[in-house]
Formats: sequence, C-alpha cells, structure tokens
Amino acid sequence: MVGAVAVALAAVTAPTGQPPAHAEQGAALRVALTTDVDSLNPFLATLAASTELGRLMYEFLTTYSAKDQSPVPALAERWTTAPDNLTWTFTIRSGAVWSDGVPITARDVAYTFNLMLTNPVARTANGNFVANFDSVSAPDDRTVLIRTKTPQATMLALDVPIVPEHVWSKVTDLAGYANDTTPVVGSGPFVLADYKPNQYIKLTANKKYWRGPAKIDELDFVSYKNADAAVQALRKGEVDLVNRLTPDQFDGLRGQTNIAVHKAQGRRFTELLLNPGAATRTGEPIGDGHPALRDVRVRRAIAQAIDVRTLVDKVFAGYAEPGSGYIPSVFQSYHWEPPAGTARRFDLAAAGRALDEAGYPRGPDGIRRGADGRPLALRLVGHNNVSSDAQVADYLKRWLADIGIAVDVQMLSGNRLNEVTAAGDYDMAFSGWGVNPDPDAVLGLQTCGQRPGPDGKGGTTDSFFCDPVYDDLYRRQLAEFDPVKRADLVRQMQQRFYDQVPAVILFYQDALEAYRADRFSGFPVQPDPGGVIREQNGYWGYYGAQPVAGADSGGSRDLWAVLLRFGVPLVVVGGVALYGYRRRRSREDDRE
Repeated sequence: MVGAVAVALAAVTAPTGQPPAHAEQGAALRVALTTDVDSLNPFLATLAASTELGRLMYEFLTTYSAKDQSPVPALAERWTTAPDNLTWTFTIRSGAVWSDGVPITARDVAYTFNLMLTNPVARTANGNFVANFDSVSAPDDRTVLIRTKTPQATMLALDVPIVPEHVWSKVTDLAGYANDTTPVVGSGPFVLADYKPNQYIKLTANKKYWRGPAKIDELDFVSYKNADAAVQALRKGEVDLVNRLTPDQFDGLRGQTNIAVHKAQGRRFTELLLNPGAATRTGEPIGDGHPALRDVRVRRAIAQAIDVRTLVDKVFAGYAEPGSGYIPSVFQSYHWEPPAGTARRFDLAAAGRALDEAGYPRGPDGIRRGADGRPLALRLVGHNNVSSDAQVADYLKRWLADIGIAVDVQMLSGNRLNEVTAAGDYDMAFSGWGVNPDPDAVLGLQTCGQRPGPDGKGGTTDSFFCDPVYDDLYRRQLAEFDPVKRADLVRQMQQRFYDQVPAVILFYQDALEAYRADRFSGFPVQPDPGGVIREQNGYWGYYGAQPVAGADSGGSRDLWAVLLRFGVPLVVVGGVALYGYRRRRSREDDRE
C-alpha cells in the first residue's frame, strides 16, 4: 500500500504538508502560510503569524472594529474609569464560556494579568501593556479592577490574549510550555485542533464562541517555502487565500479564472536597522556592531545616501509608500512626515561631505576610516528567501560605495537572522513591524526598558535605541488622554527617532492578497473599505469568510491529508522534500 501511495505522491507537486481532512466536510478555508510561527504560547509569541493565531484562539478584553478599528467590546462588555484615570472597572460579559464549556470569568482576566506582573517570562511578548499596572483584582466573577501607577491612555487597547486559569495554573514551566496539546482550550472564534510545525495548523470553528460560530467549519494554515510556491498552490486550488504577494505575483494573478486579487493599504513598515551600540537595559554593551555606527553623524549620512523613492518604484513597482515615521499613513492621526525643509533628501555628495566633516576620510582604497584606523566596512544582513531584501541590498551597496562605505551583504535563514539581530551581532539589518490602531506597542519598542536583561535575553527592543528624550515623550503620551495632544507627542517621538537614526524607515508596503473566488465570495476587511483580509487587528476576515454555496469544500485538496494518514515517509517530489521545508522569518514577520 505504501508503495502505491508513494507513486501517487510523486505525480503531484506538494505543499509542506496538509492537515487531516475535517470529519464534517463542511466549509474549509485553506490559507497559505509563508512565514514562521515562533510559538503558540501567547505569552511568548511575537511573530506576526503567531500573534494572528493568538487572536483566533483567545479573546482580549476589547478588540478593534472591522469598520474603523476603534475599540469595541470583546470579553469585556462595558467599562468605566475613575475621575483620576487610575482605576478601571471592566465588566465581563455574562454567558461566555471557554471552548471546553467552563465559564469565562473575571478571575481568568485577573489571573492572566497577574501572571504577567509576577512572572517575567509571561511579559516576554506583551509586557509593555502591564508595565504601568499597580494591581489587578476580581472582586467577583464579572468585575475586573485594574489600578495603574499613572494614568494610562491605552487601557482600551490591551492586546493581551486572556487565558483560562483552570488550564494555565497547572503549567509549571511557562518558558517551555508549547501550548500545542490539542484541542487547545480557548475563547476565540477558532480552536486549535492539530499542529505540525512548519507543515500545517488546523483550527476548527468554536461552536461555543460567544458571538456565534464562524461561517466556516475549519481554518487550515498550510506552510509553503515561499510566496512563489504559495501562488502555484492558489492557482491549482490547493489553497484558497494567499497574502504577502510580490508586485509581479499580484499582477500575474489579475484576470486569472476563479481568482480575485485584493490590494490594501499596509499597516507595516520596513526598516534598515543601524546598530547604534547594542546594550542590555542596564547599559552593558553586547554584540559586535561596528563602533562607527555609534556616531549619529555616520547614521545620518547613511540615511541621506538612501533613495527610498527609487526603492518604491524599482523594487515594489509603486506598491508601497516611501517611509518617514514608523506609524504608517493608514493610521493618519498618528502618522508623521518631516516638515518641509527638514526632510533628508537623497544626496550622495552631501552624505560624503558629512562623513568628511565627522572625521572619516577616504583611504587609498576609497574606503573611509575612523580615527581608530578601522575601515567603514559594514555587514548588511537580510533574509535569504525574501527577494526584495536582496534587491534593496543591491541598491544600498551601490549607494554606500559611492560615499566610501563598503558593504558586505549576507543573506541568512530567518532563524539565524533572528539570532544575530537579537544578540546585536550586526551592523545593518532589514527588519519590519506591524502597527496596531493604538501605536503604544510599537512606540514602546524603542524605549530603554525594552532592551534585553543582564543576561542578554528577554528584550523586545526593535533597534537597541535608548534615548532619555524619547523615553520622556513615551511616558507623557502614555498618560495623555486628550487625543490631539497625545497624537502630537507621538509625532514628536517619531521626529526624535528620525533625527537619531537607529533605523531608517524605508517604506510601507501595500498588502497584496489573492483568493479563490470560486470557493469564497468575499471576506470582511479591516478597516472597511480598503483594509486587509489577513493579518488584521482582529479576526473578522476569517470569522466572516463567505463560502460559495455548493463549492468544493475539500475534495482533491484532502489528498495530502489521506496520504499523510498512511504514514508516508519523506518523499522527494520534483526535488522538493515533503517534510523538508524549514522555518523562516520573512521581513514582515513582525511583532504586533
């Protein structure tokens, strides 16, 4: 039997792996996954695919509306705040239950937040949300009282998955807890039913979900090596939804039979990190970044030697916006652009003069050197399976060579890139982050306290930036309840970041998506109109997916599940190993 199965297997081009066929054969949405899942533990998950799964599995106190991304009730059906803005009272909705039928109470909420307050591991992913908390209590099953140390304007934007106390109180090793013993008890619209790392993630509709069951019975994420493989799977009908398309892939799918394309304004920024001197939160240096990058004049010169408009036009064919501040323009109230006359214009000659004035003359080989005699030869690290990283790197290498800086481009696997950037072992690196409707989380990435601990671990810093001026602005915006005044402080923070240049914001890439129109008639987008289907600040795209009546819900797409259930060993198909796809982190695999 295995031999016969292997013959059948060899005749088809396979994805990494498919989840077992769902028994009810109802509507199943299959989504191509080309990015990593770092953890299913919501206290540890930081990559975009992981946080998206967390939103599907666990409710927050509040969520963001599909229409305009304003805060709306979730587990908390209403809330009040004391006149001093220090004590918040959340009323937990009546009748909501966990997927195993146990009632959801205020004690689950208090347990989640208190775990984060008392266990540093629990603060790994979302610790910034509770850093200003003084106490959290549940005087009864429906009331949560949160007292903050100072007024906190983000209390309706606490993007923290609430976990069931009756499950998590039994966890003895939080750092080692994978949270993948299925079915995983949750409160969101979907329940994790099966998981094979780097192959597939299978979720089923939560029939006990307080909003009511989703329109689909099953949601499967199927791992592919890259977007090219995912696009081919979409064409063949092996998956129903693909995102993070390149401009060429997106344009190539236009007008294809049974395929609809969707372009949305992106909520992510892509940046070039410039190691400003990596250190722990106590100020101990770590990593091996080039010492010249500690000089803000060098960082400014590098930034002036980058033509972001050319990158947008040549690399992304216009499917992006030039970067400025790190709040994308989709969040217009917080978006910042340099005032007229203060923006850095692309000017290689001016960048060269700035390096001359800063004391970095050219040597006989044309490469500049500092006072210590060390050449300005910088490593640029990127992702070896993200084509745009290599394309952008080619431009950067040429531009920086023109101003006397040598660049050694090193494209690394996603895991390796994560390791070197977290350790500070880089000079320049491509990175990117997603931004939520409330910008506090991404603002906090640049604060001194987000750097790693004394052991070099545990931080969620973006760029190792540590600046007293920026930190003071961060504290002020957090306590400011006037939306106009707070937005002004947020823009001042971005201006400070722009001036100090721990990173150059390169562009905000459009979200390019495509789906099988013969199987799904549409998806709720966020915001509406013009928003994304996947990677929302919520779960609306999946929860409200509209299956086409009578469309194939499984059929030949379940072939791989059948073959896998036969226990077929590693099989090479067209040079690709069925189980051979590796973990990766794409440029946009950012924390939420």
